[in-house]
Amino acid sequence: MACPKKKTSNAKRDQRRANWRRQAAVEAQKALSLGKSVLSGRSNSFVYLKDEEEENEE
Repeated sequence: MACPKKKTSNAKRDQRRANWRRQAAVEAQKALSLGKSVLSGRSNSFVYLKDEEEENEE
């Protein structure tokens, strides 16, 4: 026979949500940092293909 589960406390719920938001904030910061370095042209750790038009201009 199935029995009802115990209620999760508000503190436990808030802790899980805070952890989820913290992980999202860290990933967003990484993405922003990578985007800035690619745009500045100083990126050494990110490999991407250049357009043929950009190569012809150089």
